[in-house]
Amino acid sequence: MREKVTVLEQGSDMVLAAHRTPVAGGRLTATTVETVRFTRPDNVGFRLVRGPVPAVTESFTLTEHGSGTRLAYEGELATDLWQAGQWWGSMVAPRWEATVAASLAAVRQEAERRSGLR
Repeated sequence: MREKVTVLEQGSDMVLAAHRTPVAGGRLTATTVETVRFTRPDNVGFRLVRGPVPAVTESFTLTEHGSGTRLAYEGELATDLWQAGQWWGSMVAPRWEATVAASLAAVRQEAERRSGLR
């Protein structure tokens, strides 16, 4: 994760972090700055501070599910500037969704590795 995330500041339940995402086929890197709040025992929330759109909020919530744990994701990307903002949001959203999907896949793979399912 060190090549992707740099913690800029941290407190007891929140960090301010810069997140780097390759874009343009890896030729460029987009950097966003987000707060990440940890609400024990079951929630991690993200809020965009600086990035390509005016607002993004996300949360990952853990709940008991049978003998395991279920992770639920919710996210919202907001735009402004009317039609131009909608166009830009339609350009940013697929990359954002792919980044979230890749992160969730990595979390799942690591959780399964640690539990011995793989």
